[in-house]
Amino acid sequence: MKSLKFTLLIQLFLFNFCFAQSKIDSFRIFNDVKITLDVRKYKYTKTVLIFYALPNGNTTAQTMGKKLQAGDDWHYDIQHIKAQTEFLREKLQENIVNSYLENDYKSWPTWKQKHGDYKTKIQIIVDSVFKLVPSKTKTVYLNGHSGGGSFIFGYLDGLQKIPSIIERIIFLDSDYGYDSTYTSKFISWLAENKKATLTVFAYNDSVALYNGKPIVSEKGGTWYRSHLMMENFKKNFSFVQTRNDSLIFYRSSNNQIALFLKTNPERKIFHTQQVELNGFIHSILYRTKKENEGYEYFGQRAYSKFIE
Repeated sequence: MKSLKFTLLIQLFLFNFCFAQSKIDSFRIFNDVKITLDVRKYKYTKTVLIFYALPNGNTTAQTMGKKLQAGDDWHYDIQHIKAQTEFLREKLQENIVNSYLENDYKSWPTWKQKHGDYKTKIQIIVDSVFKLVPSKTKTVYLNGHSGGGSFIFGYLDGLQKIPSIIERIIFLDSDYGYDSTYTSKFISWLAENKKATLTVFAYNDSVALYNGKPIVSEKGGTWYRSHLMMENFKKNFSFVQTRNDSLIFYRSSNNQIALFLKTNPERKIFHTQQVELNGFIHSILYRTKKENEGYEYFGQRAYSKFIE
């Protein structure tokens, strides 16, 4: 524990330097977790700290994205979280710090299996990075794609109550691990904090095929889990449904909960497109004055000019 504290003190010094200079830097914790911080110069009073738990099989560099060159791995062109973050910085008058969370197994479900004390370790990861942010007014968004949702559920597993500093919880096609045991925590959090927002993105993976075979069981994917979540919430919230071609949107009457669901009559796989096609942007701008300004969820990339 002493070595951990020493490491964090060093990182605190480095992070304050990075925060003033605008920089991307990374450090490791627990030997098998890599945390990469994308920081821009401190300009505003409020700071939003986004924890983005990486999808299975992806590195931080691939998750950030770049313009593809000959021979590059296709994974560099499917999320573009760095470019989408820059789009957000242009829209919002807030400091945005993006914390990319990667582990050596490239899978948060596997990482949790390897660590029986994952509940404690995930709390330390979140609390430590939070303390590194030199801002008096700061809030946290928990976000993750694919297996990254397992990190979020792991964080919730270690809590009796979701703290009010958590303002958004976002599942980008990543709520595979949802079951009814989490419902009461979500409901209490939403009831006690009017700024609290829960957003869920999913497509009908229950009918999706890969090489002619189903990719998930009928109840094993995000389509089923997202509908189960909504059914559980209906005891406390009413929902309004709207539809835009193949997209179905459900919003709670107070807008604190939103589900963005894509139908799938052609039985395709839309796992990464939900992120690539402005999904990360929409997950942050939903329920703000900038919602749908200059972009459309599942429309053309709105962040192309920011891809490096």
